[in-house]
Amino acid sequence: PKIFKDQLRAILRASHRKNVKILLPMVADVSELRKASSLIKHSMVELRQKGIPFDKDIEIGVMIEIPSAAVAAEDMAQQVSFFSIGSNDLTQYTLAADRDNQRLARIFNSLHPSVLRLIRITMEAARKHDIPVTVCGEMSGDVLAIPLLIGMGIAQLSMNPSKLPAACLLISRIKYTDAVKLAEEVAQMRTSKEVESRLFEYNSSL
Repeated sequence: PKIFKDQLRAILRASHRKNVKILLPMVADVSELRKASSLIKHSMVELRQKGIPFDKDIEIGVMIEIPSAAVAAEDMAQQVSFFSIGSNDLTQYTLAADRDNQRLARIFNSLHPSVLRLIRITMEAARKHDIPVTVCGEMSGDVLAIPLLIGMGIAQLSMNPSKLPAACLLISRIKYTDAVKLAEEVAQMRTSKEVESRLFEYNSSL
């Protein structure tokens, strides 16, 4: 907690121009979110007492990168300003496949139906409570996954700059209503192979 509070005070001090947000990583459930929120409020009190300016309305978000966080997204969406889906860790923890272990590389697949289901759960909670969702990680720059993510309602993608040209070109060719239909089709699929095959077919048609 002491190290965390040092970090929070630093972020809050930098927020006085109102161009900073707080994104909480590796949150497993609502109780952890509440503890973090309490520490943020306590840090605000300390800065206020010292007369140090900060953004009292700073937005606080949660990284959805643990399966339990996706399952609890409905509860957490009521208490935060935004979500960011960490596709790398969400895939790793959902499939019990370390992405840095070459022997498990064939198992690590962000297009696995279970991973996609957790993303849908997160999106449904975000829509219900009207908060934005960003997807980051390798999935967000994957041209195969981008149409699917757009169809699922994702409006913000955070990716490696090297992926931007291909992603922008692809997005310019996507018709949103078609992407929504694609996402509905994929939601009925039960294997990664089926999902990948349909996405390859869709991309080839653009």
